[in-house]
Amino acid sequence: MYVEERPETPLSLGEEKNMVTQLLLVNITVFILLFFTEIVYGIEGNPPARFKAEVLSHVLLPSTIDGLLKNPWTLFTTMFTHDSFWLITSNMIWLACFGTMLQNHAGRQRILPLYLLSGLVGAVCYLLGMQFIPAFHALQPAATMTGASASIMALAIGATVVAPNYRLLPNLPIPFWIITLVFLIVNIGSHVMNNKDITNLPALIGGGLTGFLYMQQWKKGNDLGLGFNKIVFRITHLFHPKSHLHVVK
Repeated sequence: MYVEERPETPLSLGEEKNMVTQLLLVNITVFILLFFTEIVYGIEGNPPARFKAEVLSHVLLPSTIDGLLKNPWTLFTTMFTHDSFWLITSNMIWLACFGTMLQNHAGRQRILPLYLLSGLVGAVCYLLGMQFIPAFHALQPAATMTGASASIMALAIGATVVAPNYRLLPNLPIPFWIITLVFLIVNIGSHVMNNKDITNLPALIGGGLTGFLYMQQWKKGNDLGLGFNKIVFRITHLFHPKSHLHVVK
């Protein structure tokens, strides 16, 4: 097992050990690359449909099993891919809010495993919903799962499990669970109001349940991401001098 210092610092682009910042940078970088790629496609006279067919279809999760078999990596790439400015803006604001809250109370080691696991569970729930919910069948041809919404839902629920009564502002007597409740109402409500986004509800439910169970187990002393963190730690410190590795048995 490895031991790592866990300072409770606010979100900072200069904080090397801030996993929330790193996830923000990855998501924003992917969005910028796709944005400029789409511009290049447009400059060359290509219709938007071609960009979607040749680029987005290979990074966004499709709604059919056949589509998944052609691009199985989309189970992971979709949680870092946003296809609209408003989607990435809202998602990154919530990621910064709930991710930082969870990181400060449970440590940065919880962020990446939970983000990836809940994103994967959300993707599986999305696919199952598209196959088995009759109302979604007519939406399959144009439907895709987009963005980090399932992972952010997990971070929101996870942070609330860890510190439900925490006050973000000492002078404002509003517990953290109230903020999460507002987030749930706004987030789920926006999906219900939009016929295109309603297909993502199973993903949000899957992500939320993952966050709840993950952090409930952590509170009981069962770190579900311990093995994953050990592997990441070894890989990222592969070429570091052994004296810099703080490993205990």
